[in-house]
Amino acid sequence: MDRAQKAELVATLNRTFTETSVVVVTRNLGLTVAQSTALRTKMRDAGASYKVAKNKLAKLAIEGTAYAPISDLLTGPTALGTSADPVAPAKVIVEFAKTNDKLEIVGGAMGETLLDAEGIKALAALPSLDELRAKIVGLVVAPATKLATITQAPAAQIARVLSAHAEKEAA
Repeated sequence: MDRAQKAELVATLNRTFTETSVVVVTRNLGLTVAQSTALRTKMRDAGASYKVAKNKLAKLAIEGTAYAPISDLLTGPTALGTSADPVAPAKVIVEFAKTNDKLEIVGGAMGETLLDAEGIKALAALPSLDELRAKIVGLVVAPATKLATITQAPAAQIARVLSAHAEKEAA
């Protein structure tokens, strides 16, 4: 990799760090290519990305961003999971690490807040952004549905009373 390619990679990583809301640092302890590809696919499906970068280049890219505290975590064979959704990469990585002991969660950060491995696992336990949106929509729609049901009930009761009265007179 020549100097221009390294500068391009550092610029790309820096752009990623400024646009993301969470960074999860993992350590690769011998993942196969197939396992790594499966993890990347799951991350992409969740709206996140998983990138292996040289630690020195990642440290250069982190400088001047809110994620500067994670530079101490970048030792050994590491990879970075990032996303605009703060829960998505943590969920995918924690689920993948449960079934594969060759992926170690080192830690991460949400903005300037440094998280250890347990913090990442706690973050993974939270509902995702889409799940929260669905709950909010459900809460907004529920009163309207109840109101419609309540307003229709008296009319239905009047119709049943009139129908019963008409049947009674016809008999």
